[in-house]
Amino acid sequence: MKKILIITYYWPPAGGAGVQRWLKFSKYLARKDYQLHIYTAQNPESPQEDPLLQKDVSDKLTIVKKEIWEPTKLYKKFTGHKGNINAGFLTEKENKKQKMWKQNLSLFIRGNLFIPDAKKFWIRPSVKFLKQYILEHEISTVITTGPPHSLNVIGLKLKQQLDIRWVADFRDPWTNIDFYKDLKLSKWADKKHHQLEKKVLTTADHVITVGETMRKEFMQISKKDNISVITNGYDIEDFEGFKKRPSNNFTITHIGSINKDRNHDMFWAAIAQMINQDFKFKEKLKIKLLGKLDTVVYESIEKYNLGEYIEIIDYLPHQEIIQYLFDADLLYLPINNTPNAKGILSGKIFEYLATRNPILAIAPEDGDLAKILKETQAGTVCDFNNQEELQKQIQEHFEQERNDVNLSKIKQYDRAYLTEQLIGLL
Repeated sequence: MKKILIITYYWPPAGGAGVQRWLKFSKYLARKDYQLHIYTAQNPESPQEDPLLQKDVSDKLTIVKKEIWEPTKLYKKFTGHKGNINAGFLTEKENKKQKMWKQNLSLFIRGNLFIPDAKKFWIRPSVKFLKQYILEHEISTVITTGPPHSLNVIGLKLKQQLDIRWVADFRDPWTNIDFYKDLKLSKWADKKHHQLEKKVLTTADHVITVGETMRKEFMQISKKDNISVITNGYDIEDFEGFKKRPSNNFTITHIGSINKDRNHDMFWAAIAQMINQDFKFKEKLKIKLLGKLDTVVYESIEKYNLGEYIEIIDYLPHQEIIQYLFDADLLYLPINNTPNAKGILSGKIFEYLATRNPILAIAPEDGDLAKILKETQAGTVCDFNNQEELQKQIQEHFEQERNDVNLSKIKQYDRAYLTEQLIGLL
């Protein structure tokens, strides 16, 4: 029962948020003497590389990598896209005069021909290889994690063909993800996506999601109660030895990418107004943005003449980001202003919690994120259209240095504790 095959597209040296969840689960499962086999891509299209994550790869793991063919090179050649692929995301260096018809055609092809996603060509060879591998190694449990949801389709086909126990993990939704509406789907393709999603949910022995809203949405689809929530979290071992460094500034920090749906104009407007009204705030303010930024973010900074207050850092390895989190006086957390906003539970929230620094989120006040901030007493949430309240909250954080968090509630998001939940489920 302790032999487990984990199928994941993202794995070190790939960096980014998609790597963390099963890298950390495998780290702590290995300490409990689980025999883990990791199946991953030899040549993934990852957001960036972070070789420092290799320190968390247990030497007890058996890692199997197979090449994947995906049409990203053809897409880049056709559209002139440089760098990594992010749906609906334009970086500063990609000018908006590019031929948008190519982008639109590519999105149509991606949504209607590559179902569930561009990794679909990995499904058949993976199933063929893994069927034999599972039998040879007498593996009883298979865990797949998506997106990309092609990996959950691999799990579906293995379940249909072998006597295994299959757990399907969803780090993000499938048909309710924020960019689904941008895929220009035909009625046939939309139906196919929903059929595949339902087949995965109803066939898996158990389904794991990262948030309660997603769990409820999936239960409505599957009509089954075999769905559990195990959130993302923070690894306390990553934070050992760090502490806040003294500074005379009031530093607002955000880590991770900001796309157009996450770029809230009222935040920049509130900051600009406070600079004009409060000389002390103006003198002390520093905003640090760590990660990829959509073109609209640069436009907002220019619109409100905030350039001198902003420090932009394109990318840092995960371990180097932690000091920036500790040094922050206020951790900024904007959520996408999209129909699925209540269920968005960004992984960075848990690393924010680990620092015990105050958090300011722009998100639905009745969403999953708001619930966590309320129970941990770690910060405040402002709705998307409440600039007055947002400005009030920033002012209060500026004037108040202490943050009386609920430590017992924060500790439940430690990766080691979350792994115990997973073991209980298994």
